[in-house]
Amino acid sequence: YALNEIGGRSNQEDSVFPLKGEANESTRLFLVCDGMGGHENGEVASGLVCSTFGNNLANIDHEKFTVEMFNNTLAAAYDALDREDPNPESTRKMGTTLTFLHLNDHEVVVAHMGDSRVYHVRPSERNPILYQSSDHSLVNELVRAEIITPEEALTHPRRNVITRAMQPNLETRYPADVRTFNDVLAGDYFFLCSDGVLETITNDILVEILRRDVSDADKIEAIRELCAASSRDNFSAYLVPVVEGLPPVVHPVVSAELVE
Repeated sequence: YALNEIGGRSNQEDSVFPLKGEANESTRLFLVCDGMGGHENGEVASGLVCSTFGNNLANIDHEKFTVEMFNNTLAAAYDALDREDPNPESTRKMGTTLTFLHLNDHEVVVAHMGDSRVYHVRPSERNPILYQSSDHSLVNELVRAEIITPEEALTHPRRNVITRAMQPNLETRYPADVRTFNDVLAGDYFFLCSDGVLETITNDILVEILRRDVSDADKIEAIRELCAASSRDNFSAYLVPVVEGLPPVVHPVVSAELVE
């Protein structure tokens, strides 16, 4: 279930893959990217990264997907940005955040760069947020250094400054943070979103919505309505419900003879 809304902005710089309305039960690849640069083509950067991942991974055997494949495709997306940059000497470059989700029958791979976020939520648990990506942002670094509190970060004047993003013609390309999961059960959710969603949807609100006894379509609509009422930014997301979990990982028992 996708959101890709213009929100309070005059132009849409967020991109999602697949396009809104095109994902179905067999889709195994999802991205949400938040472009930066305004008239310097932030929407071009986010769209190009989404399309490069989508095209390069369209015909793979998803059961053989690896983190190495992700990193190779990330490099291809950087190459595409390099080719698209009209002014390599510009100090104000277009760019984009990245959130990535890939699922198959034995593991889930998530990756992110910037302040767009990925969640793994199990609503039935007492502590339902099993994973939340750590933003590459100035305020998050200040929180980790205990210079400001998480509450102060929400209203900090530089809360939109990010410390890592995909941009063209970088001297050193930033890596993405990549995680793999095997503990995935029926009833879990993965949620990818741009920071425009996070203006409104706190962790507590997200969990409360995902715990509601309503359809998943109603849940994403509840998120859309809240963001539409208050978000000043573009807001985009993918809500991916898990219908069939992964089989538990069985570790082989290794026996050893006692040696006197």
